Amino acid sequence: MWRRVIYHPEVNYALRQTLVLCIPIAITWSLGELRFGFLLSLVPACCNIGGLDTPHKRFFKRLAIGGVLFSVSSLLLQQLLLWSVPLPVCLLILALLLGVTAEISPLHGRMLPAAMVAAIFTLSLVGSYPIWYAPAIYVIGTIWYGIFTYVWFRLWQEQPMRESLSLLYRQLADYLEDKYSLLTQHTDPETALPPLLKRQQQVMDTITQVYQQIYMITDLKHPRHKRLMQAFQVALDLQEHITVSLHLPDEVQKLVEESHAEAVIRFNAKIISSRLRILANNILYHRQPTPFNMDNELSALAKIAHQHPDNPVGAFCYYHFGRIAHLLSSQSPLYVRSLMQGQSILPFWRALKSYCSLKSVGLRNAARLGLTLAAGSGIGTMLNLPKPYWILLTIMLVSQNGYNATRIRIQHRALGTMFGIVAGAGILQLRYPQNTMLLVMLAITLCSYLTVRKNYGIAVIGFTITAVYTLQIIALSGMDILLPRLIDTIIGCILVFASTIWLWPQWQSGLLRQNAHNALESYQQHLRLMFSMTDNAPELSYARMKVSQAHNTLFTSLNQAMQEPGFNTRYLTDMRLWITHSQFLVEHLNGMTVIARDQYVLVPELSNDYLNACEIAIQICQQRLEYDGPSSDTSMLTLVEPNDDLPETLMERHIERILAHLKAMHTISSLAWQQRPHHGIWLKRKLRGGV
Repeated sequence: MWRRVIYHPEVNYALRQTLVLCIPIAITWSLGELRFGFLLSLVPACCNIGGLDTPHKRFFKRLAIGGVLFSVSSLLLQQLLLWSVPLPVCLLILALLLGVTAEISPLHGRMLPAAMVAAIFTLSLVGSYPIWYAPAIYVIGTIWYGIFTYVWFRLWQEQPMRESLSLLYRQLADYLEDKYSLLTQHTDPETALPPLLKRQQQVMDTITQVYQQIYMITDLKHPRHKRLMQAFQVALDLQEHITVSLHLPDEVQKLVEESHAEAVIRFNAKIISSRLRILANNILYHRQPTPFNMDNELSALAKIAHQHPDNPVGAFCYYHFGRIAHLLSSQSPLYVRSLMQGQSILPFWRALKSYCSLKSVGLRNAARLGLTLAAGSGIGTMLNLPKPYWILLTIMLVSQNGYNATRIRIQHRALGTMFGIVAGAGILQLRYPQNTMLLVMLAITLCSYLTVRKNYGIAVIGFTITAVYTLQIIALSGMDILLPRLIDTIIGCILVFASTIWLWPQWQSGLLRQNAHNALESYQQHLRLMFSMTDNAPELSYARMKVSQAHNTLFTSLNQAMQEPGFNTRYLTDMRLWITHSQFLVEHLNGMTVIARDQYVLVPELSNDYLNACEIAIQICQQRLEYDGPSSDTSMLTLVEPNDDLPETLMERHIERILAHLKAMHTISSLAWQQRPHHGIWLKRKLRGGV
């Protein structure tokens, strides 16, 4: 039972975050310096925002960089204020100076908001403490945070990666279960495919996350890391076979009517899903897997495939379920593969040169953040608010990457702050001893961290209560800031929403065309590698993952675009249909990858013919994406007609289906892009700067 408690992802995360906050408070409380302890507890928030809570091969180097940036931003802000530089200008200068970190790498880019939060925390100390006091707190707090985090992850044995791997196995189980529960509904892609697309997106997001965690491991040769790597490679093989689809709804319906295949297939899928969930728990709770065998279940599938040799559905399910069962019983990958390449880190001077370009996304993000903070500080000064830095803190906490994520975070933050202020006002009325109230705050902090990753709005209620009580301890002004805190939060949320729409917005609707082009390019590269007749399974697996990730990026863009204001819904509906065909194409590529690796049967001349046909079809689709005018190109109509004189192997069926989907995607593109000029005029003007 203790394993399920201590290794549970939410409990483990909540304990880590609560202890790193509360241990300094407990120590300083025993020494009679409780106020210093509360000030020290502000530093972990900066470290979390900066990504310093992530195990990394350069963990201490990044920790030192983070501590230096926190101290420098705090010291620089105070010095600029001493030189009588207006606060809005100070914040804009800081944002533009620190924004270069985003050009180095996405992980380094998290230092910008973290350092800005450190500077905002410093505003609460200006005038009350010496100029060196806040930088010293950040140095001491960062050192404590680094030591605690390092010891924690040494004790819990790569727990973050175990959590991600466990989640990946659960998502694969859910994907398989949903896929075969809709076995007879695939005749209507409008209802059957969207839930599968969502599951596929979740799987690919988790695979990308695990890859990022693998890049951060220092010693991949350690036995414990080897076991985790093996489990990940098994998951990649499972994903390959689970996502393969035959896409013959008529044949499926025919087999279901002629036999009891539906019950057998669903039963096999249920057995596999249950085993995947057991393995997910084993990974998470540090357990050894038990033996597994499903020969009896597979024999029923083999019997159906033997009784219906003319129907490919039975043989298809038997083959892929058999490979999945082999993976689950052996717990070793089908072949040894190399890892995908990690994200490259740009040298500082090259990053600075790229950052100085007006086309730099990092510069735009830094300018957007700096201008928003400047506007917030200016409004706070004009309204003579007692604690205007709450506006700035709200801006930092609700600013997200993208319109929809920012909109959701604003809603959670505003509602959570409102309910938290009401609850905080009630708690401040209680006349309990200080030690009792500190224990109550400890419990509230723990509960908030238990829910923060599932429901940010509920967690904000607890964070607001603890913030109010912290101010009561530090400055005896908890009751005085209740109403101003709510006003500041609302002002900050309004400013962030306005900047997201008007300051260099990155509308996903405008990025759909480029993402679709990139997806087609990845499909072409995969086909070239597959038909090159080279026996390189790791490289082929790498290309297959790049295909899935490119399609996932496109699908994510569509989901976010559907939530954005002012775009033509008919255009987005056409693009959803385009992406549906793209998903079918990806699944056919998965199936062809398995065939090319295990049972390649095409002769070189035939391979070249099919590769040329696929490349021409993809290039025509790409040209259609780049051209907004009416289409008069009829080459696709003759290109994709199947050749009845050739033998119908499984590989050829996949290729013909791919060509048919490319034809449909070309037709949809001809219709979809014509809808784009009908966007709202007010939003169209803004897109000129953001798309």
